Amino acid sequence: MAKEKKEEFRLEEAFGRIEELLEKLGDKDVSLEESFSLYQEGMKLLKQCNDKIDHVEKQMLQIDEEGQIHEFS
Repeated sequence: MAKEKKEEFRLEEAFGRIEELLEKLGDKDVSLEESFSLYQEGMKLLKQCNDKIDHVEKQMLQIDEEGQIHEFS
């Protein structure tokens, strides 16, 4: 049984896609239905980006001279 490789979420790619969506939303020829769809996709991507950034921030630690670990601030 082959194990499916989970696609890694990349912030750079997500930000690029969000830029594409914003350009499309700015097009006057985009229908209202398509605008809603583009908006929903953008909001999902923004949430994923926010979740990823929050996760990374929580993992960041700072080690002082005595070797003690502290949250990075």
